[in-house]
Amino acid sequence: MARLEQVITNIVDIFLEYADDDGKKPQLNTEELKKVLELEIQSPELKDKINAADIGEAMEMLDKNHDGEVNFREFCRCVCVLARCYYQKKTGKGGKKGKGKEQEGEQED
Repeated sequence: MARLEQVITNIVDIFLEYADDDGKKPQLNTEELKKVLELEIQSPELKDKINAADIGEAMEMLDKNHDGEVNFREFCRCVCVLARCYYQKKTGKGGKKGKGKEQEGEQED
């Protein structure tokens, strides 16, 4: 299997493994989300971005429709945030737009 294909299938499989569907649409409740964050993310740099110890804050950030659970779309947003954080760490790029320009203007004064 190609690498990107493996990543995609892993994201889906991890979500479905932890999401208790109780006969309805699979979603992650607070405990399930906590398990995903604690067991599936080992890097300290990424753990700091979504802190499993403060699951309430992580839940607020991810639960855009405010139903108390994280659906697959919201879970994918979480994965994208973590991927961006890793990209920034690895490349030193990807900060907020215009940040460099503001700093240049301050230095010129």
